[in-house]
Amino acid sequence: MGSSGPSVQLYTVREALAADLPATLHRLAEIGFTRVEPFALTRYAAGLATGLAAAGLEAPTAHQSFVGRADADAAFARAAELGVRTLVDPIVDRARWSTADGVRSVADDLNAAADRAARHGVTLAYHNHAQELEIHHDGRPALEVLVDHLDGRVGLEVDVYWATVGGVDPVGLLGRLGPRVLAVHLKDGPGTPEPLDQVAVGRGTLPIREIASAAPHALRVIELDDTRGDRFAAVADSLAWLRAEGLA
Repeated sequence: MGSSGPSVQLYTVREALAADLPATLHRLAEIGFTRVEPFALTRYAAGLATGLAAAGLEAPTAHQSFVGRADADAAFARAAELGVRTLVDPIVDRARWSTADGVRSVADDLNAAADRAARHGVTLAYHNHAQELEIHHDGRPALEVLVDHLDGRVGLEVDVYWATVGGVDPVGLLGRLGPRVLAVHLKDGPGTPEPLDQVAVGRGTLPIREIASAAPHALRVIELDDTRGDRFAAVADSLAWLRAEGLA
């Protein structure tokens, strides 16, 4: 997915998106993005249907909770309608990661969902926070234990910042996960759990060049959960830095 330029997670500009979705998409296109990653896909689907086309954007990936949900098929259908190729579940409750059996049950749910999503031509992935790396079973992070039980059709979107917060070297993690990684959330900052500490990509301490090299074929998705400055400026600076470094 990584060969046609970076994407940007729309959660970064969530307030603007809620206030004026078409204008927000146009602003991101003017910054230079050709791809975006929606969140809460079913909530915004109606606006995205016209807004993406009007702004000249595509959404190869999107976030929507589907693990264990009875209404998952509606989300898969929406994804297909919008041209989303990979739907990503953004988080599963921490309690389910606390035991090895719990991790296995998450994998079972993802595998079952993959069967249903395939009927719509959509693939699935899971996105980590810190919890899946903080929790260990038999000396291994829960996220890596998850992969042991995942169907080959289910991928991962690795958030390198939250992996760092979880105590795991993101470069090593990406190397171990290999082609299972379909997308990478690129964030930067000091690796603290405070979202306001996040900064534009290239202006923090994460090894972004090494991260990009460790997952060369993964879609690169710029995201800031928050920052102390303007988030539109931060994503613009992030894109400019990636281009200057030959990473976009």
